[in-house]
Amino acid sequence: MSILKGAAIFGQSGGPTSVINSSAAGVITEALKQDCITKVYGMAHGIRGALDEQFYDMSKEDPKQFELMKTTPSSALGSVRYKLAKAEDDETDYLRLLEVFKKYDIRYFFYNGGNDSMDTCNKISKFMQKSGYEMRVMGVPKTIDNDLFGTDHCPGYGSAAKYIATSTMEVYHDARVYDKGMITILEIMGRNAGWLAASASIASWKGCGPDLIYLPEKAFDMEDFLNKVEAIYKKNKNCIVAVSEGIKDKDGKYISEYGSDLAQSKDAFGHSQLGGLAVTLANFCKNRTGAKVRGIEFSLLQRCAAHCGSKNDVDEAFLSGQEAVKAAVSGITDHMVAFERDMSSGSYVCKTKLLNLSEVANTEKTVPLSWIKNDDTGLTQDFIDYVLPLIQGESKPPMVDGVPQFAKLKKVLV
Repeated sequence: MSILKGAAIFGQSGGPTSVINSSAAGVITEALKQDCITKVYGMAHGIRGALDEQFYDMSKEDPKQFELMKTTPSSALGSVRYKLAKAEDDETDYLRLLEVFKKYDIRYFFYNGGNDSMDTCNKISKFMQKSGYEMRVMGVPKTIDNDLFGTDHCPGYGSAAKYIATSTMEVYHDARVYDKGMITILEIMGRNAGWLAASASIASWKGCGPDLIYLPEKAFDMEDFLNKVEAIYKKNKNCIVAVSEGIKDKDGKYISEYGSDLAQSKDAFGHSQLGGLAVTLANFCKNRTGAKVRGIEFSLLQRCAAHCGSKNDVDEAFLSGQEAVKAAVSGITDHMVAFERDMSSGSYVCKTKLLNLSEVANTEKTVPLSWIKNDDTGLTQDFIDYVLPLIQGESKPPMVDGVPQFAKLKKVLV
């Protein structure tokens, strides 16, 4: 394939992670090296930045900031939840994007996100091909939910899992400090896939984790839950439960809806706004047992805890960004960078591969049911063996005056 010369544009989409900026640094630094890429732009708030013609000239940034981005949480360029309509239903956004791409001679499009973001990539790629506009479109994976299809794991998950396991171990010790016991409910992110809540089982593997773990892969039975909590509390005077925010009953109703109206609110992709589950379950436990209860929602902390990052995760996130650029420059389009695990040497090695965006878009990868213990007490050794390599290595931002130093981009508008 002939060399394609033109500008590149990069955007971040969906919920942030503690390593999404490492992927951004990988894309931007690699793109700036390529002779065929004439300019490197960063979209302000994802695809909205391209539609609104609001993007930054990344060549104006101090290269030192790209290094700091590796350990800076959240989305440095700003994120968005914006759903493109199907082109056959409404071409308005696509025609606007084509107009902007032509105006700035943008020939490379990189989008960093999860399932919905890969759907956006796929739609743009297909429309540009149909329009006869030569462009290379590549997806860069991101999601703490670890639910992208076809990849062994996702950038962002390892650090979130490390934070959840660590925090759970710390809560375990705190919850046992008084002479009177307590029931503690830990609410962990995860809508339809329980990978994050499953990581609390690392704490159990270390001897200081939850007594019960509930994932959305299995229907939740309130009465069975209360019976188990009551039995554990009576025996041990303490009980810790880890739950995915997305657990549902056998009828498909979110348990968070039992005590909250939040789940009635939908985002642009039709996803319910979840939250309040820990408090809801804690109240049920209080009414059943009369015990002291506490509901703890890890909330945003689990996706922005760069101080507790996994070095493997940070390095792999950066690698995914680099590989996306290299693949696009070599002539590949309409794909996402994915990971595969190589254990042939006896130790963990992460390798990259490419997946067609059509395979990835809107397809979720859930925790294998065989990895979930039937008695809801946790995950099997197969899961522990899977997750441990992903949380290895210590990564945290450089410290100045006792607090982290994060990247500060100038964000010079084009």
